[in-house]
Parts: sequence; C-alpha cells; structure tokens
Amino acid sequence: MVRKLPPLNALRAFEAAARHLSFTKAAEELFVTQAAVSHQIKTLEAHLGIQLFRRLNRRLLLTEAGQDYFPVLRDALDMMNRATQRLRSQDSSGNLKVSALPSFAAKWLLPRLPRFTEKNPTIDVLISANDQIVDFDQDDFDLAIRYGSGNYPGLRVDRMMGDRIFPVCSPRLLEGDKPLQAPDDLSRHVLLHDDMARTDASANDWQGWLRAAGITTVDPDRGPAYSHSSMVIQAAIEGHGIALGRTSLIGDDVAAGRLVCPFGPVIPGPFTYYLVGPEETADQPKIQAFKTWIQQEVAAFSYPETPLHCGEQLVPEECGPG
Repeated sequence: MVRKLPPLNALRAFEAAARHLSFTKAAEELFVTQAAVSHQIKTLEAHLGIQLFRRLNRRLLLTEAGQDYFPVLRDALDMMNRATQRLRSQDSSGNLKVSALPSFAAKWLLPRLPRFTEKNPTIDVLISANDQIVDFDQDDFDLAIRYGSGNYPGLRVDRMMGDRIFPVCSPRLLEGDKPLQAPDDLSRHVLLHDDMARTDASANDWQGWLRAAGITTVDPDRGPAYSHSSMVIQAAIEGHGIALGRTSLIGDDVAAGRLVCPFGPVIPGPFTYYLVGPEETADQPKIQAFKTWIQQEVAAFSYPETPLHCGEQLVPEECGPG
C-alpha cells in the first residue's frame, strides 16, 4: 500500500506550532524563521484541504480538525523518535565525533587519547578543535567539551573538572640577573596574555590575578597577546615571559618540569569543563564509554608526588584539577 503522507517538514512544523500555539516558538525550536513555519503550515493545509489554525488578533488557536490531528501526529512523531534512539543506542562502535576547544584538545585531550583507543579499539574518535559553540541540531557531533558555567538547556551535561590559575614560567627565569622570587618582581619581566582573557571580562587575566595578589606596581596590560592559550603556554616554556596558567592546560608541563610556579596566590578559574551532548543520544554505549574514560582520566590527573611549590603554597593541594 502506497502511503500518501504530507511532507515531513510540514508535519514537524505543525506539531511544534500546535504544541506551543505559537509560530514564533515553533520557529525557535526548529531553528528556522517564523515565515518558514508559516509556509510549512500553509503547505500542509493545502495538502489536506483543511484549515488547521485560526488566527485571532495575536492569538493562535487550533481548529476542530487541528485538535483532532495534533495528538495523533504528536504520538506518531514520539514513536518515531523513540524507535530511532533505540536503534542508535545499540551502536557501540564506529566513529565518535567530539568538538573541543583547540588549546584543551592540544594540551590535555590528545596526549591522553591513545589510552581510550587502546581500551576501545572499535571506536574511532574524531576530534574537531574549534572555538565555535556546537549546535547539535545542525552540526554532526556526538559530544562537545565546553568551558563555561554549565547552563546548557536541552542537553545532557556532565561536569569534568574545574580550574585554578597561577603564574608559570620557564625554570630559567628563577635565576639570573632578574630572578623571580616574589610578585613584585613581575615589574621586571614580560607578561604573556591570552587574547580571549584580555577581551572577555568574565575570564581571569593579569588584572584579576594582580588584584588578588595585592600588587599595584605592575601594569597588567603590558606584554604580547596570543590567540590561543596553548600559544601562551609555549611562549612561557620558551622563556619569553610569565603566563597565567590554568591547571587543565599546564598540569602536564609543570609535572614534566617545563614550567614552574614561582609564587602564589592561586585563584579559582572563571569556568568549569563540561561534557555536553543531546539528551536523546546520551546513553549510546560508545558515548558512555568515552564519558567513563574521561572521568577516569580526570581522576588520575595530578602532579608528581614530589611537591612543587607556588611560593609557600603546594601545587598538589592548591593547583589540582579543582
């Protein structure tokens, strides 16, 4: 039997508009314009030969036919969605597409990724390093690692780890004719800047750290800026100046001795790392496998047993994952 069904996009537009009784809210949900929703409704009404909505001033009401059609269509779409998710949830292998910030991908995720592959040889992780916020309805990603407040409506959100911030530099800068021994010594050295932190009032840059340290003799704005945190860290490793390091990005370099923390204070980072993804696919075996592995790596993320000092403050206690 050949089914003579209306276009699927028109059915989705009607179901969303009927549920919200608003073309505007339906458009927001479907990530299209209000005009596009209106056009889809007209297409559906023309296909059925029946009026589904009544427009009264600023109110939108369902006709009697629309009231009959809506619950049946809603249930049908829900059944299709559940069947699709059941099918997807059986997927425990194949590609896993993850979006991450470039510096976090380079400094934390990629060095650890071979351990995931070793434990899960049937899952191929594809990392996309970019600064763009993922729209899971439009972009083909399974997960994203975000650095923010954790408020991501409509998504499954799992906390990864927090951050702490403190000065870091090459061990070479602790000696010489301008040794770094106290925060006041920063006036004789180059300050390295993360360009995002410099332009984002919600992020911590030198101004916030100097205020916490009670230092007023150092200009917080002088020194070069770099577009990515990983570049700031590399400049510090090369001895070009002093950077403000985030635990998540400099932990391995401190542990390896490429960077040291000359003094405190250690201040809280502005944001936290979260794993986020669509609620409907969050329980897929391959996604759960990646989340479990991430949490294990976070739990194991620590500094060497030998204490590394931030002045009088021990790095393992004060500068851990948070």
